[in-house]
Amino acid sequence: MPSPPHPFRIGLGHDTHRLGPGDGLLLGGVRIPHDRSAIGHSDADVLLHAITDAILGAAALGDIGEMFPDTLEANRGRNSGEMLQAAAARLAAAGWALGNLDCVIFAQRPKILPHRERIRASIAGLLGIDVEAVGLKAKTGEGVGPIGEENAISAECVALVVRRA
Repeated sequence: MPSPPHPFRIGLGHDTHRLGPGDGLLLGGVRIPHDRSAIGHSDADVLLHAITDAILGAAALGDIGEMFPDTLEANRGRNSGEMLQAAAARLAAAGWALGNLDCVIFAQRPKILPHRERIRASIAGLLGIDVEAVGLKAKTGEGVGPIGEENAISAECVALVVRRA
């Protein structure tokens, strides 16, 4: 006999984008001034992509590439906030509510701390959750590897989802 479903689940999301010369980064829906830009098929918001994968994964609903394949021209330059909201709607339709997020941005530069509260507020607004449910921190690459050499930016996120009553 199957056991009753668990009242909560966790999901892990990860994304990486190459960096090239540019005029800023989009992180969590917030434009951050910088001399580099992320390169991607959509708007390349690495943080929102990781969050999207985390919430989809928590409910076993696939991943961002399945929902928004980069093989479709319609997804070129697509707004990552809209993708996140579509994933959140899928989560709700499956009977789950988002509990909280804990996210990490991996970037040598720019410093994230001066932008952290705006990014948290943006994510909370996109998802319709309290800003206190959005954890965000940043780590550098310590000058090592693609992150440290400023050739890439990555983000990871853990999402807790709770079964709706």
